[in-house]
Amino acid sequence: ARVIIDNPKCAITRACTRDPQVQRAYAECAEGFGFRISPCPPADPRKKGIVESGVKYVKRNFLPLREFRSLADANRQVADWVMGEAGNRCHGTTREKPLTRFASVEKALLLPLPTVPPVLATWVKVTVHPDTHVKFGLCLYSVPFRLVGQELWLRATHTSVQVFHEHQLIASHPRLKDPGRRSTVRDHQPLEAQAYQLRDPQWCLEAATRIGSACAALIEALFADRVLDNLRAAQGIVRLAKTYGSARLEAACVRALSFGSPRYRTVKTILAKGLDQQAAQSSFDALAETYTRGGRFCRDTKSLLTH
Repeated sequence: ARVIIDNPKCAITRACTRDPQVQRAYAECAEGFGFRISPCPPADPRKKGIVESGVKYVKRNFLPLREFRSLADANRQVADWVMGEAGNRCHGTTREKPLTRFASVEKALLLPLPTVPPVLATWVKVTVHPDTHVKFGLCLYSVPFRLVGQELWLRATHTSVQVFHEHQLIASHPRLKDPGRRSTVRDHQPLEAQAYQLRDPQWCLEAATRIGSACAALIEALFADRVLDNLRAAQGIVRLAKTYGSARLEAACVRALSFGSPRYRTVKTILAKGLDQQAAQSSFDALAETYTRGGRFCRDTKSLLTH
């Protein structure tokens, strides 16, 4: 079957005699119902169908002086009008009654509708945000992070959302209904983002326990902070074992705890300067630290021993 259309924007995105661009959703509709789209050549009135005068006929003969209480009421009235008046008039071009011509010629040419109705979808262009998500219907859907900043095609139905890159399906999500919600596939995110999600506080504590008791105590002190979320700091401390080894990291944690500074920067500085390989602070210095209370302008207690 062939359907002649006059290049409406809902069907044809670019009118052209030889290379028209069909709107994606309308193309799916044509494929699902089994008809071919035949756009009229632009700027050529002689190639158009004669159906436009039918719209004018409806406006002049059906709509005036009518009132509709609902859509169902409007459909009932127009059906009665077609079967009683419009369908039994003498058509100006064919000189036949439309209902008579339909029964004798057109009805036999109709094709049956598909057994399963095609799924009608909405197609829109979307841009990938820096957080690896695209936005549709006030909801967010993730795509592979390598596509950040690029324009993609999104296909949405009542139940699903699909994202395409160069005609290839790259992401599929269930359709979200509540505004502000997001659907995120973990593999779509960069490795550092995946690590942050997978290496939760429990993972950090278990990894620190394998390194040593001091490392575990320092991680517990980080998570005991009631103000600051120290998950990234804990992940960073555990990761230092790959660079400096578990033994040195454990020694650095012992030193950081003795300083009363269970912080990532403290542990990192101790390892970078090799302080973990030096002798621990003497008990006299620890006692002096208590009396000076860490004052910036107090004299070093070691200088007092030389007098």
